Amino acid sequence: MTEVNTVAQDIWGRTMAGKPAVGVAAERSRRTSVRDVAMFTEMTGDRNPLHYDAELASRSPFGGMIVQGGVTSGLLNAIVAEDLPGPGSVFLGVEWRFVKAVKIGEQITGRVEITGVRDDKPICTLATSVRNAQGETCLVGTAVTYTVPLR
Repeated sequence: MTEVNTVAQDIWGRTMAGKPAVGVAAERSRRTSVRDVAMFTEMTGDRNPLHYDAELASRSPFGGMIVQGGVTSGLLNAIVAEDLPGPGSVFLGVEWRFVKAVKIGEQITGRVEITGVRDDKPICTLATSVRNAQGETCLVGTAVTYTVPLR
């Protein structure tokens, strides 16, 4: 075994979930709520009337109140930190397109799939998406993560 492979094995071996394989995927689902909107607003100050004014939002192209994009993408944060690559993982970069708004009360499913794993560092490239219950893509893109060795 080469010295580089030994170092890589040591670094991935010190992460809580170990080195993931290309092609492995994880999903999480949840139903969005008015509470999500309120909590996101409390954190960020985003009081866009599309999230709060039902009458105005009903006349918008969305046809009703929608959640903030951060609520939609937040599901991906949970998958990355809890499931894949797992505990200790943080985003280094993301490139997301929000292609369909998510309405309040809508069921969404986030998915990440490992598309690349570095051998020299605990860094992964991911394909990411969020879909609604009808299977329509709401968010699509890629992300790069770093997994902190916590062992």
